[in-house]
Amino acid sequence: MPTYGYRCSSCGHEFEIHQRVSDQPLAVCPKCQGKLTKILYPVGIAFKGSGFYTTDYRGSGTASSGNGSGPAPESKPDGKSEPKSEPKPESKPASGD
Repeated sequence: MPTYGYRCSSCGHEFEIHQRVSDQPLAVCPKCQGKLTKILYPVGIAFKGSGFYTTDYRGSGTASSGNGSGPAPESKPDGKSEPKSEPKPESKPASGD
């Protein structure tokens, strides 16, 4: 049976109760006989098993979505830069004209 949360709008009393899905929601506070409202709780989901892409997860950010909505990641130099060779001047053979 699922657990439902209720809050009294008069006295602010909050409580949880196990009810069947087919049961009618409670309407009267057990403490002050005021009006009850049902509390909605957020539900977390986790994609487990095969058949999901790495872009389905919001976590580590290792997968790139490629939609261009955010700034492009900048590459940081790690101190191991390779020496750049200078371009060699072209030597043209002397023409006999």
